[in-house]
Amino acid sequence: MGRGPRRIVCLSAETTEIAFAVGAGERVVGVSGYAVRPPEARKKPKVAAFQTAHLERILALEPDLVLGFSDVQAEIARELIRAGVTVLITNQRTLAETSDAMRLIGAACGAPAAGEALAAQFEAELEAIAVRPTRPARPPRVYFEEWDDPLISGIAWVSELIERCGGEDIFPELRACRSAAQRVVGAAEVVRRDPEVVVASWCGRKARLERIAARPGWERIAAVRAGQLHEIKSPDILAPGPSLLIGARRLAAILDGATGAG
Repeated sequence: MGRGPRRIVCLSAETTEIAFAVGAGERVVGVSGYAVRPPEARKKPKVAAFQTAHLERILALEPDLVLGFSDVQAEIARELIRAGVTVLITNQRTLAETSDAMRLIGAACGAPAAGEALAAQFEAELEAIAVRPTRPARPPRVYFEEWDDPLISGIAWVSELIERCGGEDIFPELRACRSAAQRVVGAAEVVRRDPEVVVASWCGRKARLERIAARPGWERIAAVRAGQLHEIKSPDILAPGPSLLIGARRLAAILDGATGAG
């Protein structure tokens, strides 16, 4: 382990997971309340949610590096920077950017080789999922729902994972939209595009698949008729870090099952 920060605060689930994965876990002194991996991270003091943070509690921990994710945390970062804290916020939206974030955070934690190894393993495992023998011969149409009111389709890395796992995202044109507000879709348009598989992951709460199936007009959707409505828990697919591999395996199994390949 090279030189690096001695007291690290992580404002998000993905930064927590990456910091631990590159061997900096013992130096993490505060985490987000949403951090679930690794299990030992849950024992650390909770200093943030996602859009909010306890600035006084963070400053009391005397961090020499604060790690965060997303422009959503811009105001938190600004206040910490004004207080003299070194802050690194990554803003990944794609799988490639997620790999780069692993490398960057590893280097910032004083463990560049570990960051590189983590990113390389992530990329290799994604490739193994993509070329699995059970991959569907014909990509089933997939609607991924990130939120239900309003309906929000999947962020870029989710859209990419759908394709990597052998599916076809029904809203590929929204992949480049970085904010959730830009990915709002109409219920009637989902019906028109007729997904064969629906995957829901409502950020921070359980997806109610029975409510999705009961939406007016959705009984005409192929996925609803075939009973192909599934949930992937948000920590497994909406946190752009190593846990995306868990979501990718789950998504691959869903697509394999939907096409009879699994």
